[in-house]
Amino acid sequence: MFAIVDIETCGGKFEFRKGRITEICIVVHDGLQVVEVFTSLINPECHISHFYSKLTKITDAMVADAPKFHEVARKIIELTEGRIFVAHNVSFDYNFIKEEFASLGYKFKRDKLCTVSLSRKLLPGRISYSLGNLCASLGIDNAARHRAEGDAVATAKLFELLLQQKDFDPIYKNMGVDRIMTRRVDNIKEYILKKLPEECGVYYFLDKDQQIIYVGKSVNVYNRAQSHFNTKDKKGKRMLHELTNVDFVHTGSEIIALLLESAEIKKHKPKYNRQRLSETYSHSIVWEVDDAGIINLKITDFLETGNTLKSFNSLMGAREMLDRWIDEFELCVNYCGLMATHSPCFNHHIKKCNGICSGMEDVAVYNARVQRLLRQFPKWEQNFVLIDRGRSVGEYSIIMVENMRYVGFGYMDTSTQIVEPAELRSCLISTTYYPDYEILLKGYLKKRGLRKIVW
Repeated sequence: MFAIVDIETCGGKFEFRKGRITEICIVVHDGLQVVEVFTSLINPECHISHFYSKLTKITDAMVADAPKFHEVARKIIELTEGRIFVAHNVSFDYNFIKEEFASLGYKFKRDKLCTVSLSRKLLPGRISYSLGNLCASLGIDNAARHRAEGDAVATAKLFELLLQQKDFDPIYKNMGVDRIMTRRVDNIKEYILKKLPEECGVYYFLDKDQQIIYVGKSVNVYNRAQSHFNTKDKKGKRMLHELTNVDFVHTGSEIIALLLESAEIKKHKPKYNRQRLSETYSHSIVWEVDDAGIINLKITDFLETGNTLKSFNSLMGAREMLDRWIDEFELCVNYCGLMATHSPCFNHHIKKCNGICSGMEDVAVYNARVQRLLRQFPKWEQNFVLIDRGRSVGEYSIIMVENMRYVGFGYMDTSTQIVEPAELRSCLISTTYYPDYEILLKGYLKKRGLRKIVW
């Protein structure tokens, strides 16, 4: 069953004010013939401008005693409930009515069908698909153009003609009109979402050759995948046109999903994943304690081991950050690796250094300022295991770090006790090491704590 609708308004958009519709007509159609017609003027509770009065022939005087929208709302619900909402340029009529109901606190939701889109499929090659031009070219009479009943009845006649045309079309004759109106991307969306659970993990979008074109992760891969279909990004839309299948790895743990996603992007280099900046890290700022007990900072190559605070894509980026820290925490450039001399630094001469380099500042006082900086970054022990949720109730996940380097992740039964490191390694899933793993782990641990076992 179909509810073929046309409205007249006194404005181009609803603007969240009550009563913007001035007339409505609903033609109920059973797929063979019209079974009911409802038409009513509506008091919009606002002035109808001369432009719209001239267009529709509806004046303020005509609607002064007409029912307001809320007075015909129940009838509209009755005539459209359980039926497909049909209109020529359906979004216009549907959204007006939807917003009118929203102003009453009611959520109006119906399946929609647009006779403009249906005409483009079944009557291709027309110069114009406006209701007036289509009706004129097809011999459909409409003596009341720009009035709700005239346009609704004309749309119903067009709809009947389209149904007849469908029966002779070699492509669409065996399809229902709802199937004709379904876009390929809608079919793909339904197929993809049926395969994905509301679980934490990594998902892989595949093309027709089953090649990975995108890798993503989420604590709820169903919701995350669904968001792809709402994109307005051109690149995202191109991906949807290539998408034919999906695969999924359940991780249980969000941080494992993050680590696995990073590894899979590097391994497969999917065409629709943006390259991570972390893949191009070149330098890091690290800290260490010298023989005098003074905490030193310095810039190193990214792959050098040490107590890394932050990594960068260039030496310039590292230097700019270190300079900011020197100013903010009143650090000495000698103890930030920027001068190789043991004499008082230049900053001390201009009173920007408190004199740790000249013996004028106590080591404990200087270190306290450095510690304030270090506290902004998570502590990173030499060897430890992180414990997180697993993929099921009876399981937990482990993430292992040895010699301050990420080793891998794995899963253990909750009844199993955490044992020696050598035994834990047998539970790990082998993985290729990438330097940015520590960056991802530290960033995650800074936001969220996990149970940690240090040895």
